[in-house]
Amino acid sequence: MSAMPEAFLGAAANDADAQETREWLDAMSALIEAEGPERAHFLLEELINHARQAGIDMPFSARTAYVNTIPPDQEERTPGNNEIEERLRAYMRWNAMAMVVKANRLHPADGGDLGGHISSFASLATMFGAGFNHFWHAESEGHGGDLLYIQGHSSPGIYARAFLEGRITEEQLNNFRQEVDGKGLSSYPHPKLMPEFWQFPTVSMGLGPLMAIYQARFLKYLHARGIANTENRKVWVFCGDGEMDEPESLGAIGLAAREKLDNLIFVVNCNLQRLDGPVRGNGKIIQELEGEFRGSGWNVIKLIWGSYWDPLLARDKEEILRKVMMDTVDGDYQAMKANDGAFVRKHFFGQHPKLLEMVAKMSDEDIWRLNRGGHDPQKVYAAYHRAVNTKGQPTVLLIKTVKGFGMGKSGEARNTAHQTKKLTDDDIKGFRDRFNIPVSDEQIEKGIPFYKPADDTVEMRYLHERRKALGGYLPKRRTKADESLKVPDLETFKAVLEPTAEGREISTTQAYVRFLTQLLRDKEVGPRAVPILVDEARTFGMEGLFRQIGIYNPEGQKYTPVDKDQVMYYREDQAGQILQEGINEAGGMSSWIAAATSYSTNNRIMVPFYVYYSMFGFQRVGDLAWAAGDMQARGFLLGGTSGRTTLNGEGLQHEDGHSHILAGTIPNCISYDPTFAHEVGVILHHGLKRMVEKQDNVFYYLTLLNENYPMPGLKAGTEEEIIKGMYLLEEGAKKTPRVNLLGSGTILRESIAAKQLLKDDWGVSANVWSCPSFNELARDGQDVERWNLLHPTEKPRVPFVAQQLDKYTGPVIASTDYMKAYADQIRAFIPKGRTYKVLGTDGFGRSDFRSRLREHFEVNRHYIVVAALKALSEEGTVPAAKVAEAIQKYGINADKINPLYA
Repeated sequence: MSAMPEAFLGAAANDADAQETREWLDAMSALIEAEGPERAHFLLEELINHARQAGIDMPFSARTAYVNTIPPDQEERTPGNNEIEERLRAYMRWNAMAMVVKANRLHPADGGDLGGHISSFASLATMFGAGFNHFWHAESEGHGGDLLYIQGHSSPGIYARAFLEGRITEEQLNNFRQEVDGKGLSSYPHPKLMPEFWQFPTVSMGLGPLMAIYQARFLKYLHARGIANTENRKVWVFCGDGEMDEPESLGAIGLAAREKLDNLIFVVNCNLQRLDGPVRGNGKIIQELEGEFRGSGWNVIKLIWGSYWDPLLARDKEEILRKVMMDTVDGDYQAMKANDGAFVRKHFFGQHPKLLEMVAKMSDEDIWRLNRGGHDPQKVYAAYHRAVNTKGQPTVLLIKTVKGFGMGKSGEARNTAHQTKKLTDDDIKGFRDRFNIPVSDEQIEKGIPFYKPADDTVEMRYLHERRKALGGYLPKRRTKADESLKVPDLETFKAVLEPTAEGREISTTQAYVRFLTQLLRDKEVGPRAVPILVDEARTFGMEGLFRQIGIYNPEGQKYTPVDKDQVMYYREDQAGQILQEGINEAGGMSSWIAAATSYSTNNRIMVPFYVYYSMFGFQRVGDLAWAAGDMQARGFLLGGTSGRTTLNGEGLQHEDGHSHILAGTIPNCISYDPTFAHEVGVILHHGLKRMVEKQDNVFYYLTLLNENYPMPGLKAGTEEEIIKGMYLLEEGAKKTPRVNLLGSGTILRESIAAKQLLKDDWGVSANVWSCPSFNELARDGQDVERWNLLHPTEKPRVPFVAQQLDKYTGPVIASTDYMKAYADQIRAFIPKGRTYKVLGTDGFGRSDFRSRLREHFEVNRHYIVVAALKALSEEGTVPAAKVAEAIQKYGINADKINPLYA
């Protein structure tokens, strides 16, 4: 415990004229009483400005006293029935506890440990109760519904409430964390696993706060563009104080303030504990977060002390109590709630004789009853009311609670609270007694029953009436938008489907921009496209969109851009369509997720196109991409300047050779590495049909190139094969020896060149196959293999790769600008007896010219020829000496270091 100094040092200790100080303070108190806090605030600001102009150094602090922001006389009174609400909270606490404990007493043969968390909801129950009973609107006529980012570890409490509401059955509670048979409840909020219930995944901590900020901004964007009325909707975000250490949690709070997101409310549950210890044992997390948020321009509301402290604070005329509150560190506060009233008397009030005198007539039980603000329904209501009525600023509520509140000595405020999943029968009986649950000892000993009052009781009527007044039940998720949109025909995009004219070479990035530009002209889908950039618009040739559709900025454009005299000047607009996120991949991805899930959150189908350096894609925001999969996102991610060898002059941290491997780990991410403009057009159009018209829960990842070359145009009849991942681009002469050259992206063009070398130098015929997606080919093969395994007596199915290659003889050589593992995925599906060689770009990228890089990574035309000859030699078609001859002919250094290790 903190030691008490011999003489209590208040602010007056260094005061040269205490009487004058008291007169100034008395004058301020009189001003507040007579003219109100607003006038007092104004005069203080004027005094501070005057002092600064006079050259006085004014120390800045974004932190205020360690007391509640809202004084008792300014609290909005709750209209609720506190007695009924307290009983309902007690039932939810009980059912949440029972759910977790039962899940960890079952199936000892399987280990008996399914996990789950009791302590987080125990600290949040009062805050959730206030929201559900008085503030959180469901979607209804005239209200789009509030969006809730629920703290992940508190999910048992949300299920417990839904059980009372009749939305979740007792069987589901009994199957908490047992989901395989479809009867259970997911461990945490997962829209994929409970698609009509959870709105957002939040347990990958830090992502919820980040995504919520961009979600709130996207609501403003939709309103500004006239697509949906979102002005009365709020985004509520529940975070733990330990979670705020995640860089993502605080990473975008500046954006929220800059764009005045008054539809955004953070609730930080400050129970002072991480998963297994104090958050700031030597400091004060509430004070630290206050400084972070207030300094960024947020409205900060601190709720630290409950109502039982109000009389003591009112008597604290010398502010001794306030100083002790400030000086006591969080580690000590945690210890006080892990002990008892006598401990608090000695170690807290014992820090000054006048404080001991202040509580002399209070029993230890009275002292123990002094509550924290997060467990006081009236004060929580007042804080929420102030938050929802704040204009022009986002609000953060810093609310102090006790982790494991109500769990007694087995978990309350203990470092082990987070891991407490199993309680003894005595612990459970103590929990029952504390919250007055009508369950007998015998019932507990038989198996811890859930408790649900009869439907006609006053509590149940109250529960349903409150939700009816707020539009319905939450959380609730829409799985499909009610609207339907028609995607323009593929022919509409003929500009990218036709061969390029001689001398008019383009890149696949340019093809994408042409496709998007044409889509934006469509009256139905065009307004729903959301181009998202992270400050490289000109790199991707998209600056023409600035003037055409504008960049969204809620304040418009107050300045004259330096390029105003140019056709493609930088234009910001209050109703702009582009989201320009700056140098900010995580922000771009969060905006993309908000738009990609708009069908669910806003009942509006939106089509986001987020383009970025592919190296800074899945590698950098992979956790967000996985969350997008969980949220059933629909949209396009576009990795520009892709591949390990296409980006001249950049090097190791810019050259991507593995994003497709990472993309393949997300089950509902459909990924392509197209080589030609027509492939880009076909894939984008197919994605639109699936995501917009069919409302399939998939999203697309396409890699794009900045390398210009002629485009051959679409060959009619290959559209379906492009989507499946493989089609014959060029057929070789019908003679032997023959090989099949597979490729994607930029290296496919090396395969085309290798075909000519094989013919001219070695008399070998080659078919060239464009494989826009080895990932899709692999998934098809795995699906076929599984079907054949489970249907042994039926005619075996054939993977699409094998169907294509069965038409032609000869070994198969695959070459890509990605790691060998990318193309190696289909090895098992190559027709039996056929040799399969894979070339790829394993190793770190580096800066040089494309030709040099392709030679370094051993994926250029010469290495493809050598691999083809080697495959033929292994099949006995050509002598091995021919391979050695080719190595010598093309000047290949056979003894150089493997690029993987170079």
